[in-house]
Amino acid sequence: MQKLRMLAHAAVAVAAVAGALATAGPSSADPAPEPFVPQCDVPACTPGIMPNVVQGAPCSNTTYFVFGSAVEGPSTLPGRLVFCTSPRRYEPRWFRSPEMHGVKEEGSKCDAYDFEVAQAPDGLFLTCIPDGETRWRRGDL
Repeated sequence: MQKLRMLAHAAVAVAAVAGALATAGPSSADPAPEPFVPQCDVPACTPGIMPNVVQGAPCSNTTYFVFGSAVEGPSTLPGRLVFCTSPRRYEPRWFRSPEMHGVKEEGSKCDAYDFEVAQAPDGLFLTCIPDGETRWRRGDL
């Protein structure tokens, strides 16, 4: 019984300290907390992917929010990731996408993703370019 009372008093003391710490504001010496940025490494968490596009059909934007999810066709699986691009200066069309790695920051390192693609937080199309340092760079240039 004595042990139970001691454990109860210890629990009350721990709760009181925790409560005091929770209500105390940050001191002026504490650095500002980093903003929470969710990690996104796959198309499923990438915003702005256009649904129901037809691979090979014309498209209009080769710079921002260029990714789409294809409908089934003669040589297209439903849901296949496609992107809007203009090869060799022809009119832009939906093509099968290289491997896509979600949302990345332009200029950040992308080792091991050579010539694969991603999207910047503002929707900019990015490609991993091995040019000296391997970094995410604009994919529309």
